[in-house]
Amino acid sequence: MKNVGGQAVIEGVMMKSAENWTVAVRDQGGMIHLKGERLAKLPRALKLPMVRGVVALFQALALGIKAIEFSANKAYSEESQENLSKLSITLTIIFSIVLGIGLFILLPLYATKLLGLVFHGISKNSILFNLTDGVVRVFIFLVYVVLIGVWKEMARIFMYHGAEHKVIHAYEEGEVLTVENARKYSPLHPRCGTSFLMIVMVVSILIFSFIPQHWPFIYKFLARIFFVPVIAGTSFELLKFSAKMKDNPFISFMIQPGLLLQRLTTREPDDSQIEVAIRALEEVLKLEEGHA
Repeated sequence: MKNVGGQAVIEGVMMKSAENWTVAVRDQGGMIHLKGERLAKLPRALKLPMVRGVVALFQALALGIKAIEFSANKAYSEESQENLSKLSITLTIIFSIVLGIGLFILLPLYATKLLGLVFHGISKNSILFNLTDGVVRVFIFLVYVVLIGVWKEMARIFMYHGAEHKVIHAYEEGEVLTVENARKYSPLHPRCGTSFLMIVMVVSILIFSFIPQHWPFIYKFLARIFFVPVIAGTSFELLKFSAKMKDNPFISFMIQPGLLLQRLTTREPDDSQIEVAIRALEEVLKLEEGHA
């Protein structure tokens, strides 16, 4: 059985295996469009623990741009004139990264600094400072997810997110990939990127605690940017470990916050969305067999 992951896109699902990726998108006429490619072979050095998490992060970003470009151009009819160019999507991704740094690194850090002016214990204790910074970051993230979930188009992407998880569950259980078989599974999955983000937030609190408390604000901010690869690598290894040990009672308990967070980023999909996820998974498995 292949190790497969996925990502919801506009009116579709992207599936990724070890060597290939595919995306399936339903257009406004009901037709499902497919795109598949072989992944570039990585040097062994980039597959080492800790390093592979950083590589996976950049690879997911690159594939995400390709998948979103394809899905946006297929999901909208020509008459809607909403087809998006690669440049516009790339600029949107760059804007999203900058926004993410501002919302989830700069804003929590500055808010914690202000809280330290009111509660002096925060500004004097490194552990308390970084714990407060982490709590503020989680709060901002939760508010952000709830707000974007109100957006109709994003709500549909969350439904495709649930469809992706259901289909992967069915595949991992050895089921025949049908809508009926996938429908009965949970829209939550322990290897989800949402759970990864929750792990990132916890790990960041621990790693940021090594940043000296007496450093100026700008140094603390730049140090947080510098530590992003370390946090990504550590979080990736913890996510893989928790997925392998999900039947262990202690690990099962520890992954609950991530699964709870997924309730905000997934919705129960309809059968047509599950069908799209199945087509994406079937296509990536065909590509894997073709290159076996």
